[in-house]
Amino acid sequence: MKRPPSSGKLLLAILKKDIRVYGRNLIYLFLTLLSLVFFIAIFWLVPDKVEEDLTFAITPPLSVLISTGQEELRAQGAPAEVISTLDQTQLAFEDEGLNLLEFETEEQLKKALLGELAVYKRETGQVIIHDPKSDQDRPADAEDIAVDLGIAFPNTFLSDAILEESPKATFYAAADVPGELKKAMEGYIREMAYQLAGYELPITMPLEDEVILGTDRMGDQISTREKLRPMLAFFIMMMETFALASLISNEVLQRTVTALLITPVRTSHFLLAKTIFGTVLAMGQATIILLLVGAFSLENWPLLLLTIFLGSLLFTAVAMFVGAAGKDFIGQLMFSMLFIIPLMIPAFAVLFPGSTAAWVSYLPSYPVVRLLYDVTIYELPWSEALSLLLYALLWVVIIYGIALVVLKRKVASL
Repeated sequence: MKRPPSSGKLLLAILKKDIRVYGRNLIYLFLTLLSLVFFIAIFWLVPDKVEEDLTFAITPPLSVLISTGQEELRAQGAPAEVISTLDQTQLAFEDEGLNLLEFETEEQLKKALLGELAVYKRETGQVIIHDPKSDQDRPADAEDIAVDLGIAFPNTFLSDAILEESPKATFYAAADVPGELKKAMEGYIREMAYQLAGYELPITMPLEDEVILGTDRMGDQISTREKLRPMLAFFIMMMETFALASLISNEVLQRTVTALLITPVRTSHFLLAKTIFGTVLAMGQATIILLLVGAFSLENWPLLLLTIFLGSLLFTAVAMFVGAAGKDFIGQLMFSMLFIIPLMIPAFAVLFPGSTAAWVSYLPSYPVVRLLYDVTIYELPWSEALSLLLYALLWVVIIYGIALVVLKRKVASL
């Protein structure tokens, strides 16, 4: 009597069939290859540097403000020690991370903010203002500078501040400058005016090292390219949900499952094969893309591979649940989006911290996104990653368990 094939052979046969079917689905095959190429191209095109310095422009130049202020104070009969305090004004504009530009007129300042005048700076510190519409050539060996903020002071601003005559200044900001930065610079100018007038702040500020929480990233900011690296792996795993869901949906609609179950194949073989196929497909592509963008290191590769495995298993479970609906292409696509869109939210929460509510951390994909981000960027150690790994595993078990029950009942009902 001939022995029935082993479970291993049955699984291998189903997996071979799935690979052939996947290879014939030109739509998803094309989208998979396109996604890999597109994501990698985007990664290398986005900026890999962070501009940490704020370019701040004023008019008139400091020398004019100081000299005019001193003349006004002398005319008002101010003491010599008061007049000499204006010599320290230069120091107020030399804070770390603040690049000061000086314009002769308010019109020049406004044009620089609008981009109608180009501003360049040589390594020697020389600033060159260039009109792109003129016949002048771009200065050689000079770096392009984008002006973020500007203030047009009256010539008598410094003397008026000291004499408590409420000087007025016009504040300008580029359209893309965040509102909080505008308010910070406005407060900076008010504080400077108070100090010139001889008023001390009513509080004592602590030392800088007393207010920095966590890692001080001054001079070591995370670039857009670095933030994008873990997100590419997440999105490529997520996209495989559509392919696997479509494969399962077609087998349900075309009764391929029924034909398989007539053979020695059992429902458990079918479910396990789909789990293996979906997980390997998603994990393989995520690993490839992380290799191509240089995310792996000697320290993080075991933890990163485990994170990718959990993420792939999570999206495989989602695909099995969606595919059990057995809809047509459009219906299955819309049904997939219903589940995928909420799972995308944590990715944007990590990329833009503070932009979303705390409930985002309760979404199933959050621990996977958090792990990808912290492991690839901050080299998160195992001790700190353990809680997130367990959290991710809990969600995988819950969703995978639901998907198995739903898909098993769907298969049994055919």
